[in-house]
Amino acid sequence: MTLDDTSNRSLLLVHGRDFKPVEEAYMDLSMAAIRAGIERDFPSQLDSFDNMQKSSAWYGDLNAEILLACGKNYDERLDIGDRRNALTALREVGIRKKFGIRQYDQLPGKSAVPEAIVDVLAPVLGAIGFFLQLIGLMCRDFARYFDHKSDYATKVRQRLRDRLCELLDRGDRIVLISHGTGSVVAYDVLWQLSHDPDFKEKYGDKKIEVWLTLGAPLGDSSIRKRLLGAKEKPSTKFPVNVIAWHNVSAEDDYTCHDNTCADDFKMMMQQRVVSAVHDYRVFNLAVRYGKSNPHSSIGYYIHPRTSKILADWLRVSDMESTPKYTF
Repeated sequence: MTLDDTSNRSLLLVHGRDFKPVEEAYMDLSMAAIRAGIERDFPSQLDSFDNMQKSSAWYGDLNAEILLACGKNYDERLDIGDRRNALTALREVGIRKKFGIRQYDQLPGKSAVPEAIVDVLAPVLGAIGFFLQLIGLMCRDFARYFDHKSDYATKVRQRLRDRLCELLDRGDRIVLISHGTGSVVAYDVLWQLSHDPDFKEKYGDKKIEVWLTLGAPLGDSSIRKRLLGAKEKPSTKFPVNVIAWHNVSAEDDYTCHDNTCADDFKMMMQQRVVSAVHDYRVFNLAVRYGKSNPHSSIGYYIHPRTSKILADWLRVSDMESTPKYTF
């Protein structure tokens, strides 16, 4: 984690499920990917990015505890090395126009089958009550998040909430980036700060300027039914502390098989609790362990769409921080 006092702008990163390298290594690789994308497409915003504060809500140890107990194995050095290799290859894609379907179709092991299977099974199993069993087969740690007998969700939310509240208490201008199932954690924490009596009085009026979700499963109807606030009346159903929400989904990423959020959360717009919800469909060019991985965080972080969203926010916040009048 880096907390730099030269700027009141903060980037807070939330990872998703599965094993993760230690926090320092994960942040180093993630920030290197994001920085590489900005340097490639918006070099004039590089200084602003370098000067902003960067931190993470890391809970990889909680994921590992569940996965290791299920008999899974993890080689951290190999994982870090493969992430570095993926980043090195993506850095060689020198112009944004090459992050398209032509390059994606040439990736080794590219397949639309996993997303297609989830597209078919998720609605059916959700309708007959077997959604959690499907999640349990594919994502043991994420399934635990919805298990009310476990304290995993409580611990994960607290990790993010503590870090986010620290930034809000300082009055920082915040861009919140959540990858994969970390977007569910982020949504729930944003709802808690908006409506939970334990937090509403202090944080209910504070805002996140940009929330960027990458490969998020929030469009899935079974997931939405389990979000905090899902059963509340319309006035308290959604978070009210996000100004702009940008949702980026990659082709063939089964985690975000329902790849749009603007339609599912349009009531947020109708109630004027968010200024905008934008959806973007992209191609994730990451290759992990010799095979296309459209859910890879590295591929999302370095993508031109991510770079543009961040550069636009940095540019606007630069303008707003410049005095308009002199006397």
